[in-house]
Amino acid sequence: MAEAACEDADEPGPEDFVYGEEDFVLQDAGWEGDPAGRLSRFDRALLSGWSDRASRGLFRYRLGALPTRALPGAAGLVAQLNARRGSDRRPPQPVLGLRQPFDPAAFHFGRLRRGEQLLRLRRAGSAADPLLVAINASPLSAGHVLLLPEPARPRPQALSEPALRAALEVQLLSAHPGFRVGFNGLGGFASVNHLHLHGLYLPHPLPVESAPARPLQPRGPGLLLRDPAPAFVFFAAGPAELDVVARDVCRAAEHVVEAGLAYNVLATRGEPLEGAAGGRGLRVLLWARRPSFGTKAGDGFNVALCELGGFLPITSETLYNSITEDEALRTIRQHLLPEDELLSLGEDLARLLAE
Repeated sequence: MAEAACEDADEPGPEDFVYGEEDFVLQDAGWEGDPAGRLSRFDRALLSGWSDRASRGLFRYRLGALPTRALPGAAGLVAQLNARRGSDRRPPQPVLGLRQPFDPAAFHFGRLRRGEQLLRLRRAGSAADPLLVAINASPLSAGHVLLLPEPARPRPQALSEPALRAALEVQLLSAHPGFRVGFNGLGGFASVNHLHLHGLYLPHPLPVESAPARPLQPRGPGLLLRDPAPAFVFFAAGPAELDVVARDVCRAAEHVVEAGLAYNVLATRGEPLEGAAGGRGLRVLLWARRPSFGTKAGDGFNVALCELGGFLPITSETLYNSITEDEALRTIRQHLLPEDELLSLGEDLARLLAE
């Protein structure tokens, strides 16, 4: 793949960030008070680097204050206006299939500028390649980053177990309750067909963190049936369970693609499944949905991981000011499965993961 341009030589490069078990935050700071005053070592490194790149003009637009409002209604949806993302972002790549090959002629993360790269994350004692943390040059919110496993490799946007495992560790490195990691698959409004996940600081709690999820089998996953979008829920009480969760989510995602469906993934702090003992841990939500092909629309909002989780980044000021919960849910439901298909898929996944 192409190396960074030579004119980037004066820009700061990524810093090495070595972490260990002692850096995992088992209980986040919570929403009471100001979470920004209780950040972890990882949060401080990420946000400091992100602010430095903003001051150097490395983003496609200046983010500024983003108007945000909770939509009245039982679903707990939160809308945020980000008009510049609609007008100034790099055009998303057209997606034509669920297993679209990597295209070296299209934009990929081997073409990132040196200054766009923030951190190389490496677990102490691990022989695995570092996970590169880079700015999203068209950010949804302050601190929005890309998590890039092996960015020099020509890998299409298909979630792998090592990539998800590394991203879940990143989730545990943050003390901020609004930090989430997620993945948009092909047909699920992924913008770039090169393996990447997102890291986001979202400013509000989301109902998917605590909504009841009933187990489909003794070991999991669970099924969450509330608005805005039913999801399969996997739960890790702590670091020791990340391997199993990453494996199960990726096996389930592969089954979803084999069924001709697209998927999105969101990891967040949350409650265990119904009937399980213990406190909060990591919830990993997997949405199976009807695929959307072609190029992303430029107006309103697309239904990807944030929207499925209840957070609506909107690029149109008119729509932001007028949208209601009913209108938002109608848009989201256009991409969802009928309940009978969802329940049948859940039975298939329960059998698959019990093997």
